[in-house]
Amino acid sequence: MKVKKIPMRTCVVTKEKYEKRELVRIVRSPEGVVEVDLTGKKNGKGAYIKLSKEVIDKAIKSKALDRALEVDVPDSLYEELERMVEDEC
Repeated sequence: MKVKKIPMRTCVVTKEKYEKRELVRIVRSPEGVVEVDLTGKKNGKGAYIKLSKEVIDKAIKSKALDRALEVDVPDSLYEELERMVEDEC
């Protein structure tokens, strides 16, 4: 039987490779709106981040998402990510 390929993506904060389903995609739409993309299929420039409190804090300090998406990421997006971490626990 053929082995199914598991897509791998790199976290923009830690630079570690993870399975795609372990990461959350943040997308900047062509209109410049930055949002969480849970489907992984929204149109625009995407960046992946591991969903953990430590990584989100590091992303805020290093502005890794700002650089990856080439736009200022609003604080509300980080708050939404932190809520997702709390809901997951």
